[in-house]
Amino acid sequence: MAARLVRPCCWRHLAAFSPASSSSSSSSLLLPSGKVAAPRALPLAAIHGSVPSRWAADGFSVKEQLEDSRNAEHRALGALIEAASSPQELFQLSELHALSSNQASLLIARLARLTAEQNLEAGDVVRDERFQQLVEVMDSQISQVWNNSLVNLLKSLYSLGMESSSRAVQSVEQEVLWRLRRLSFRQLASLAEFLALRVGKESRLLHEVIKKLELRWTELEGTRTVVMLIAKVGHISPALMDRLEDKALELAEQFSPEDIRKITLALAYQNRRCVPLLRALSYHLIQKHSELSLSVLMDLIFAYGKLNFHQPQVFQKIATDLQPHVPTMAPVEVTRCVRSFALLKWLSLPLFEAMAQYALDNAKQLSATHLCSIILSFARLNFQPSASEDFFNMAHEELQGQLGSLEPQLLADLVWSLCVLQQGKVPYLQRVLAPDFHAWIQVNPSPKAQNLRMKLIHINAAAKLECPEYQGPFLPPEMLSAAEPAAEKVTLLQSSLREALAGVLGSQENARWDVPTIYGWQIDAEVVLNSDNKPLPWRDFAAPHLLRSEGTKPLPPGARRVAFLRWEFPNFSNRSKDLLGRYAMARRHVQAAGFLVVDVS
Repeated sequence: MAARLVRPCCWRHLAAFSPASSSSSSSSLLLPSGKVAAPRALPLAAIHGSVPSRWAADGFSVKEQLEDSRNAEHRALGALIEAASSPQELFQLSELHALSSNQASLLIARLARLTAEQNLEAGDVVRDERFQQLVEVMDSQISQVWNNSLVNLLKSLYSLGMESSSRAVQSVEQEVLWRLRRLSFRQLASLAEFLALRVGKESRLLHEVIKKLELRWTELEGTRTVVMLIAKVGHISPALMDRLEDKALELAEQFSPEDIRKITLALAYQNRRCVPLLRALSYHLIQKHSELSLSVLMDLIFAYGKLNFHQPQVFQKIATDLQPHVPTMAPVEVTRCVRSFALLKWLSLPLFEAMAQYALDNAKQLSATHLCSIILSFARLNFQPSASEDFFNMAHEELQGQLGSLEPQLLADLVWSLCVLQQGKVPYLQRVLAPDFHAWIQVNPSPKAQNLRMKLIHINAAAKLECPEYQGPFLPPEMLSAAEPAAEKVTLLQSSLREALAGVLGSQENARWDVPTIYGWQIDAEVVLNSDNKPLPWRDFAAPHLLRSEGTKPLPPGARRVAFLRWEFPNFSNRSKDLLGRYAMARRHVQAAGFLVVDVS
């Protein structure tokens, strides 16, 4: 078979040097088989060269490369198409030469590239009569278009703005559907990437392409294709994404920092917390890559924060590498970073001090939203800057005239955070505790409204217990009833606490469990002890921290209330994203209410 292919090829190349081949346009060459070779046009035959190396890389089949290497005219015209620098030159080529359907496809693809590169109006190109003739030539023998040209042709028609309902696009899409089994994996991946971005999930062709990728995933090679499919296509097919994660885990050692950035971002946007892959990427990131760019650092901490994935060594590296960049960062970059670290509950004192100093140095460049984000993040970690007085004086000055422009949710979060940091001032408290601010919350059962209600109860407690100069308004009693939490599954720590306290007190009846207070905080266990530390019947005594108290007697002299607060915030719990600052405020409020607080962890 190889001999039969090579012999005619050799004879055809020899024909270029024979006198007969150059005597006239009608000259021919007698082959050993006795057949006559077709005449060649001299102007095109004179321009020849090797097959571009990028063709093989772009997925041309061996058959297509072999056909191209035999056909000098095809190579010559291809070179002229690639050399064209304007649509007009390409249209002139289409007028001077009788094009095959494959050549017409190449010319359309080059037209699309030039239109994009030169920011030309695609509509003018598509409406040109010569373009319509090219489409007709291509469509007349579309089965003769090479696979790679066909894939590029479909991309080009969409890039030129042609509607998916047009006859030309439908014809090309149908041809691609028929040929899917013959396309290389790289061509399928390239097509999937384009369709996912340009056409969307509803495309029938895209779903068929993804099915083929799922079936042929063992052909997947190279980090570039893996990264591209994870970032651009994986969100459409969970089954394909599972395969891609397995392949990425296998290739983890070969990924560059930029590859790792793209993969972790894709996982974050898809909410796919693939722990083995994240651990492998983290390990190789630390072991192999000493220097990371600012964009990589920011995207990595954002992705880890969104996935709530804890990797202390990575966080330490990111925090250390970020710190020198802080003075030159934009406000949006600073707020994005500090928010991500807060979500991860990771406090790097040098980095946060640098961010606090950045806010002081760039106060006029920070918008109210940026400043709110920084304060919210500090509160989640209960972080007080070393220059705390200067920082909060600046914050109060900048926010003073802008409170009215903030959304209700953001305003409530801001005041709540200031209360966590013990910076709740009268103007802030008056604005969010005013009846017209919270009237709509009482009739709104949505989770967002109930979350806001709970924060207002905390703010109300801060106003009563920590701000003696504040005289009102306060929340009405019917709002405080929201402090009673929904029933939750008893944790191991809770059950252990109950068992231990029952053993010490003699009975569980000597303690009050899961106590919802009017301050918005739940006490895990409450005990009343006399001066000899013996339990007293708690039902007999007045309980001002409750909305409705069972007893009326005051505590006897020397008696005291003891509150047990549970410190149980697992790393991977959504509830824990701002509980560090929340716990500090809860502890202060319970103490201010007259309790001796015992931390349980």
